[in-house]
Amino acid sequence: MYRTHKVALDLNNVQAGYMARAAGTSRFAYNWALGWWQDAYRQWLVDPTSCDRPNQARARLHLNLAKHEDFPWMSQVTKCAPQEAIRDLGRAFSNFFSGRAKFPRFHKKGGHDSFRVSAGFFNVDGSRLRLPHVGWVRMREQFRWPEAKPLSVTIRKQRGRWFAAIACVLPDPTAVSGATSRVVGVDVGTSEYVTSNGEYLAVPRAYQSAQRRLRRAQQSLARKEKGSANWRKAQAKVNRLHGAVADARANWLHHATTRLVGGNDVICIEDLNVKGMTAKPTPKPDSDHPGTFLPNRAGAKGGLNKAILDAGFREFRRQLEYKCPEQGVKLVVADRWFPSSRMCSSCGVKTKRLPLHVRQWACQGCGTSHHRDLNAAINLKNYAASSAVSACGEVPATDLPGVMPGESSQLCKAGTKRQTVHEHI
Repeated sequence: MYRTHKVALDLNNVQAGYMARAAGTSRFAYNWALGWWQDAYRQWLVDPTSCDRPNQARARLHLNLAKHEDFPWMSQVTKCAPQEAIRDLGRAFSNFFSGRAKFPRFHKKGGHDSFRVSAGFFNVDGSRLRLPHVGWVRMREQFRWPEAKPLSVTIRKQRGRWFAAIACVLPDPTAVSGATSRVVGVDVGTSEYVTSNGEYLAVPRAYQSAQRRLRRAQQSLARKEKGSANWRKAQAKVNRLHGAVADARANWLHHATTRLVGGNDVICIEDLNVKGMTAKPTPKPDSDHPGTFLPNRAGAKGGLNKAILDAGFREFRRQLEYKCPEQGVKLVVADRWFPSSRMCSSCGVKTKRLPLHVRQWACQGCGTSHHRDLNAAINLKNYAASSAVSACGEVPATDLPGVMPGESSQLCKAGTKRQTVHEHI
């Protein structure tokens, strides 16, 4: 199983200068190889007998032959930096010819400040990382998997700081046990995630909290002359604010997913189409007034899109997809059209229409009062239990919890308080 540990580096001025030179060498090699590749391909199209068809191996060979005379400064950094950059170019061309990506483009300074060191040229010892030409550098935390086999390390500059992403191979995870006993369903929302156990995980809403500071920082950036020293300082401030928002969201999601995986055997979530949920409304022309459009509530939809993206629905699923196999936990993804919110978890009767603003509703079949998100989580739990029965065998009955949201349910505070649920019916 392949995993990557990303950790910040604690560098002095000499070490930071070396990282910048190595990243610049990697960027130069990528651009040089891309230019050579294009020229060689045009020549090959005109006369295939005049030269061989270009590939990344021939690009690396031509660079090795030319760098000692034309680019002697490349010897100041590790040889892995230009070689791995050309390998990345080869993968970019493979993705382009297979239709998975666009044609490779030249890299600009500041956009791809990174380089990679392959296995055998670096070493990890606790909270230290040894790189060629620079020696040991300090990491902000210890390597998580000392027994793993390191494959490569990518050094990248983000928001003014250098990070190391150590790719390695871990032992195969333990197999999922045949009999499962702890089944949980999780319903995601813009204000909180609700589990079938009656636990409410409040979403931190990091972007909403920092939106005012971001607006002022971006206004200050717009007033600066592009390319000036003050413009670079203002841009760095905007990047730091965006980075703080992303870090807060990722930290909360990691805590939530780790807690769920560590305490359950089966986890069930919904198959949400996040891209479709956050799509902009299509403008509809007004037939009575040519050149104008009908109201489509684009402003309200934009606010909802921000809230959905700020809650991190897709990242929550991505983390569960790689954490569950590590702990031997089964992840069940319910069908996209499964009516988890509209179906009564007690009798199974489906409500025809349930607007999003209705947070509590009563079943028309049995009269049971439901909290919308808790009811959806319980339905997901029952869905996972039925899936586990067909795949693994025994699963105990899933009973409706005896608490309502306002009683003794647990609340995980994460920077914001859970909103009060009002009665709409």
